Amino acid sequence: MSVLFLPEYAPVLRRRFAADGYLHLPALMPPEVLPVIDSEVRRLGRLAVRRDFSMECMDRSPRHMTTLGGHAIAQDSELIPQLYHDEHLLDFLGRIADLQVVPVGDVLERHVINSLHQQGDTHGAHTDDYPLALVLFIEAPADPTDGGLLEYAPHAGLSVLETSAARRAHHRPGDGYLLRSDTTAHRVTPLRRPGLRRTVLNFAYTTPDRQRALTPSASLLY
Repeated sequence: MSVLFLPEYAPVLRRRFAADGYLHLPALMPPEVLPVIDSEVRRLGRLAVRRDFSMECMDRSPRHMTTLGGHAIAQDSELIPQLYHDEHLLDFLGRIADLQVVPVGDVLERHVINSLHQQGDTHGAHTDDYPLALVLFIEAPADPTDGGLLEYAPHAGLSVLETSAARRAHHRPGDGYLLRSDTTAHRVTPLRRPGLRRTVLNFAYTTPDRQRALTPSASLLY
């Protein structure tokens, strides 16, 4: 049985995900599990690398964040790869997304730790190479006005994020969400003041016929 609190599958969840490209999974990490994962992420944080750049291929969307890619996580952690490969989780994601969900073959791309921890830190507008992103919140601002919000445009390109059609979602530590990340443009709004932190685990999943990333080192861009 998965250590995550997976909701009971219902067709309405599949329909909601198909329509929105997004599914909120509140309290995905139960209170007894979150501290364990938090401790592991903090331990791995000593290996993380600061990224401050813009991407011309993505309309120069800024990335100001600290990241740790899947290769380093796989070398130094047993817990996170075990969680990533959990059979109950894979089955749940496949039923929600109506896809044959499998792990990403390239270990670099599988699981990433992203941390926003300075005022103005942000993860700019993008779509992903692989179809699904499961994001688990270790830390998050308590007040939505402090930033760190997911902003997304269901089944739309990056330009839609600049319109009223874009949606915003606030999450708490322990929450998760599933995103149809290859067809749903998304970004994280900047942290608005010092002292705030937003730390997530990003799990990328794919289908058997989509094992090749379109861009090199995609995991550094999550």
